[in-house]
Amino acid sequence: MAPWVRRGLRSVGAGLAAIGLSLTNVPLLVLSVVALVLVPVPFLGMALVPWTTRLVRRRTDLERRLAARAGVPVARPYQPPPERSVPGGWRRFRWVVTDPATWRDLAWLVPGALVGIILGAITLAVPLYGLAGLTLTPVWIWLGTDWYGYGTVWSVDSLGEALLCVPQGAAILAVGLWSAPWLRRVDAFFDRLLLAPTRAAELRLRVTQLTVTRADTVDAQAAELRRIERDLHDGVQARLVSLGMMIGLADELIDRDPAAAHELLAEARESSGTALVELRHLVRGIHPPVLAERGLEGAVRALALSLPVPITVDAELPGRLDTPVESAAYFALAETLTNVVRHSRARHAWVSLRHAEGRLTMVVTDDGAGGADCAAGTGLRGIERRLAAFDGTMTLSSPPGGPTVVTMELPCALSSPRTTHSFATD
Repeated sequence: MAPWVRRGLRSVGAGLAAIGLSLTNVPLLVLSVVALVLVPVPFLGMALVPWTTRLVRRRTDLERRLAARAGVPVARPYQPPPERSVPGGWRRFRWVVTDPATWRDLAWLVPGALVGIILGAITLAVPLYGLAGLTLTPVWIWLGTDWYGYGTVWSVDSLGEALLCVPQGAAILAVGLWSAPWLRRVDAFFDRLLLAPTRAAELRLRVTQLTVTRADTVDAQAAELRRIERDLHDGVQARLVSLGMMIGLADELIDRDPAAAHELLAEARESSGTALVELRHLVRGIHPPVLAERGLEGAVRALALSLPVPITVDAELPGRLDTPVESAAYFALAETLTNVVRHSRARHAWVSLRHAEGRLTMVVTDDGAGGADCAAGTGLRGIERRLAAFDGTMTLSSPPGGPTVVTMELPCALSSPRTTHSFATD
């Protein structure tokens, strides 16, 4: 089946769904008006308004989902709910009625229903009319003449006229399937007029998002500093203290027992080497030298070679990223691959790096058991927080039985153009 036919059939199904959903708009509007009228009634109105608003928002979220499937993403414009609020309470009621998006949703219900029904009916009717032309000939032969009109042949009273309906039906069906996605996009653009956030709402949501991501970044940095302090205190610092004590003992024994002093100095030399290795590991955990030398692609290839699971790396990065973004991307990939090794029971994994339209896209796929969950404590929430600090996102697809696909995106620019190629590790 041709891709445009599949898209057309999906759009026809979406048009049918739009008609069904649009029929619920008027009842929702009536419920909302009744709830607002009952606001003066103690407790009743303040309980009904948030409840009806929740129903309306579920309806508009379904419309946004249909618009996204048509290729027109529509963001949710709602203010975040108040903390520690009780459903039906004053704080939740005030949160609902003071949100401009609540009234924009109500204003959309009637015109949205009209546009959805009209465009959905056209999306559905044109292909059905074409399908009727294709099936007219056998129906005409079975039922007889002078019963049906179609296309340019308004009265079908002979087999020849019935046969003329077949090419007309095929043409109309093709036009209907081809135009169905465009009709769905028109409906989606109309929905975006009222259901998308305004500039003020976008600014408010942006401020809220930055507040949350800044808090997460501060917490992550504090946790990272605590980890570095702990590693220094428990590892390198303890070795350096021991090293100083051994050198001091050797200094006391060098005149009385030169052999024992030489043994202590040998131990001190070995301990200094171990401390140096620990320092290198600690520095590598802060910012790997290979990342600074080879960039993200080279660092990921080196990381893939060091892991026990065979990993195929396919990268197309025509330049270097800014250092903070590069570091965040590397550690996000490193944490994801660590999860693959520890939890997935995978036999193979794949890493894809692409940069296009100002966004770095990183995809990690494995053939493991699946079932990964961001709330299961596998480090995925930490990856989300790390990416969110740079306006990045992470999506997870991990059905039971696999495969697991982690897609991470970071808005960023590239510099220092160069050529890259595909590489596989076994």
